[in-house]
Amino acid sequence: MSLFKPNRYAVSMAALLLMASPSLAETYRVDAATPPEAPREGLLNLGSNTAPDGRVLSVNNRYLMLNNQPVLPVMGEFHYTRFPEAYWEEQLLKMKAAGVNVIATYVIWQHHQEQPDSFNWSGNRDLRRFIQLAQKHDLYVYLRPGPWAHAEVRFGGVPDWVVHAVPTRGNDPTYLSYVDRYFGEVFKQAEGLLWKDGGPIIGIQIENEYNRTGPLQGREHIGRLKDMMIAHGFDLPLYTVTGWDNAVFPRGEVIPVFGSYVDEPWSASGVMMPPKSSFVFQFGVRNEQGLGAQGRTSTQDDGARDADITPFFGAEYGGGVPQMYRRRPLIAPDDIADMLVTKVGSGVNLMGYYMFQGGQNPAGTPYRHESIATGSPNDVPYFGYDFQAPLAQYGHAHPVLNRIRPVHYFLQAFGDRLAPMTVYAPDQLPKDTADLETLRWAFRGDGQSGFVFVNNHVREYETPAHADTRFNVVLAGKTLTLPSKGVTVEKGDAFIWPVHFDLAGIDLKWATAQPVTQIRDSEGELFVFSGTAKIAPEFVFDRAITVRGGTQKTVDGQKIVTPRSGEIVTLSDASGKRSRFLYLEAAQADRLAVIEMEGPNNQSQTRLILSDAHAFGSPEGGLSLRQTSPDFAFAAYPALGAQVTSSLALKRGKAQGVFATYSARAAEVSLEPEVSVLRPVGKAPPLKLHGPRNTPVAPVPESFAAAGAWKIKVPQDALKGVSDVYMDVAYEGDVARLFSGPEMLDDEYFIGRTWRIGLKRYADKLDQPLTVTIMPLREDSTVYLDPSVKPQFEDGQVARIKDLRLVPEYDLTLR
Repeated sequence: MSLFKPNRYAVSMAALLLMASPSLAETYRVDAATPPEAPREGLLNLGSNTAPDGRVLSVNNRYLMLNNQPVLPVMGEFHYTRFPEAYWEEQLLKMKAAGVNVIATYVIWQHHQEQPDSFNWSGNRDLRRFIQLAQKHDLYVYLRPGPWAHAEVRFGGVPDWVVHAVPTRGNDPTYLSYVDRYFGEVFKQAEGLLWKDGGPIIGIQIENEYNRTGPLQGREHIGRLKDMMIAHGFDLPLYTVTGWDNAVFPRGEVIPVFGSYVDEPWSASGVMMPPKSSFVFQFGVRNEQGLGAQGRTSTQDDGARDADITPFFGAEYGGGVPQMYRRRPLIAPDDIADMLVTKVGSGVNLMGYYMFQGGQNPAGTPYRHESIATGSPNDVPYFGYDFQAPLAQYGHAHPVLNRIRPVHYFLQAFGDRLAPMTVYAPDQLPKDTADLETLRWAFRGDGQSGFVFVNNHVREYETPAHADTRFNVVLAGKTLTLPSKGVTVEKGDAFIWPVHFDLAGIDLKWATAQPVTQIRDSEGELFVFSGTAKIAPEFVFDRAITVRGGTQKTVDGQKIVTPRSGEIVTLSDASGKRSRFLYLEAAQADRLAVIEMEGPNNQSQTRLILSDAHAFGSPEGGLSLRQTSPDFAFAAYPALGAQVTSSLALKRGKAQGVFATYSARAAEVSLEPEVSVLRPVGKAPPLKLHGPRNTPVAPVPESFAAAGAWKIKVPQDALKGVSDVYMDVAYEGDVARLFSGPEMLDDEYFIGRTWRIGLKRYADKLDQPLTVTIMPLREDSTVYLDPSVKPQFEDGQVARIKDLRLVPEYDLTLR
């Protein structure tokens, strides 16, 4: 029970006196008056950074610049070999609509050179086409060719024939000769597509998670690999290495990149993890606890050593987590969204996700997955690599996408302001990651302006509400206190508030709303803000500013404006400067997509789209909406023009604020699968254990004789008239698998959610029944499951399909 919301039937006199005392108000202070040090350039040995059209992509010790203007990119991992190439373009457009502007991808060696005498760059392995599609849609590309990638792949992506023949991951001459040939083939795919050629490739990562210091290893190996890449032609603005897990690399030759995961499925722990550093602001520390073998944050490795000459870039802030047999966390949208706030608030100047687009291992002999049986520390599914990522294995959006998208738009629109700002620690800090009582917040600023970052969410732990909260920000020559009166920061709240934010020449002193984006409409620039949970929006200006819209009051010489949702507020000053902003409630911002639509005469218009559907750009420059209901409803600002054509009959509805509303209905499709038991569930054998911690190991193939099997007949023409059909399998068990005849198509470990399988990629298999098998989960299993999803056991085990249905996905496309 909160002290500030007492039980009215049981309140002591002492508690009443405490509640009456003004000392209960919490004003949190930060001294951000000292401006950041000027950035320093020329500290790193990097490659060509000038494109043929004169654009310059450069980096100093603090941030990335495009034509000398700071930028703060969002980078998302998408493994092209783990996704059907027929749908690459669609997924790239979904990433772009999510505010991602750099596509990172592992080039997984074994996917391209299964045997020593040949390479395969065709079909789903056509790296060049993947890069060109990214370029078509103005997306940058970051290559990660290893040679050791990890990626939860067999031998970390190094081909079997190499592993069997030579020592790897060092300067063995024979190994390097194999790597050199591989790098040469990768360059053939990238040739002419580098930044200096006018292409989208801006950088390359060397190796991955490299910390080896034995004979022929160490910093010299990273330097050798870089030299080999350059010799083949990889002359690029950026060279990086992963900086965690006691990384080693030569100083000044590469930029270390960092990451964080909200759980550790690779851990041997069978219980809930302690509070993670993912949810606490860090000051002067880049490494995170729990990445790789690293048990705690590190300040002694090469990543920390080079913090004085390199910017704080990220490559593996988990968009989810991989499935691993022994530990199966279930990740909530707020876990990722609130980690995003803490990492940007801690100074990250390139926000890189791993993964952003889930995928599926390609078929191969042997299978491509990482396993304990092949010497890896983890067992993962043979095929499934959904990762609980923002974009799922079958291309649809997971709910987390809506939660992180507004922050991506903020970084895209206002990264030029944020990137040069430094991080200031408040006077009162949590004692450690386990301190849940102290409010977690930070300030990024430049001495004159900045942003308040707050996170009151810690995965799987209760955080208290902080009542009557205000922030005291000391800047050069002035101090601001916000909000106008104390507010309650509720459990789970996370937000970014601006301080002295320039609205086209008009000073927004502060706001209890989060900047989202900036677009241009027929009247000029329009700034977009979103609300903060239950906290009332306040926009504060000098009293001399003329305001049209919202409700207004003047307090202590300041004009406080409270806008209405969906309303544009217009500002002007005595000199004639004019500015406008649009306010959206937090729930509306979660439904917001910012889409650039092409119009007549190749003119484009950026529109704000509000919809429950998944909205993204179409390849033709229009708008696509996808959802599992035939009834579409969306709002757009600016309104759609008369030239827009629609794949469905479009009706215009009543305006909501400045938004025009539209609806359409697709022809409803009803699909009933035929489901029958093919093989009853048997008795699962005892669990196998491994290592000194006795961690559970995935069942061996012979154990699957105990799996129950169900035959599923999908109606003919099920895919006609829809964008996809999902087979949703609600089940309980240990391991689920999908077959067409004897061919395994997909698999996953039970984590307590419905298994959603997109059938369009299996269209050529649907003339015959599919088979789903469920391996029983034993009651005595020590596999870690989220406590909320543990099943009911019968006779010591469980393997059941609770429900199986076919769910059409409908499409509305506007051009």
